Amino acid sequence: MRIIKTEDIIRTVKNICIDANRVLPCDLEKLINDSVNTESNETGKSILGDICANMDAAREMNIPVCQDTGMAVIFAEVGREVYIDGNFEDAINKGVRQGYVEGLLRLSVVKDPIRRGNTNDNTPAIIHTRIVDGDKIKITAAPKGFGSENMSRLKMFTPSATQEEIIDFVAETVKVAGSNPCPPIVLGVGIGGDFEMVAYLAKKALCRDVSERNADPFYAELEKKMLDAANATGVGPQGFGGDVTALAVNIETYPTHIAGLPVAVNVGCHVTRHKTAII
Repeated sequence: MRIIKTEDIIRTVKNICIDANRVLPCDLEKLINDSVNTESNETGKSILGDICANMDAAREMNIPVCQDTGMAVIFAEVGREVYIDGNFEDAINKGVRQGYVEGLLRLSVVKDPIRRGNTNDNTPAIIHTRIVDGDKIKITAAPKGFGSENMSRLKMFTPSATQEEIIDFVAETVKVAGSNPCPPIVLGVGIGGDFEMVAYLAKKALCRDVSERNADPFYAELEKKMLDAANATGVGPQGFGGDVTALAVNIETYPTHIAGLPVAVNVGCHVTRHKTAII
């Protein structure tokens, strides 16, 4: 049994919340940089150039790459051989609080969904915890802005749905979203499970590196088909038209009921952020 102090969890969460908001994953940044050369629309090419300059400026000035520093989504894998010397979720939220307040990140969380009222520290976080083998804790912070989150959709297909219908649903989601999620976008697609599980899968998919394809060749090919369909919409960078509407599609799946085929699309903006640390 390994004892992990809550102070270590707080410090880790604080740091990865700040880091995730300031520097994009390397593979995503590379895709954006490369897209300048593949975009044929001159306006779109110019916009992509501005996005690249913005990423460079954020790194140089050590400031957030986007003003919407998001709602903190935390994925935690806790080893079964770990003993935490306090309340785990309290430690997560304290780390988020310190990261957002001390890191001068925008505070965007309201305490009640209808009556509103800012919590003034960006808590509570959305926390997903799994118990796994081992004596470590793996924590991923995925700040999620709501310009893109608001464009996400879920559909409970029946098992008779064809692959083409599912692809069309993803493409339709991109078309309906238009410029709202600040394209070029990253799409997390969940397939299977049930109503709440499929949404989790879609969000978790956005935490996979965009350079990593699904391990199952069937779904890797489906990711490519969905990406092609998303780009065929012609929405383009920031909605001004062009070739590069989406940068990547990541699919995550789970077994489902014989009578169902849930599909969820979680839309991520061009600053689809995540940072992982292991304690």
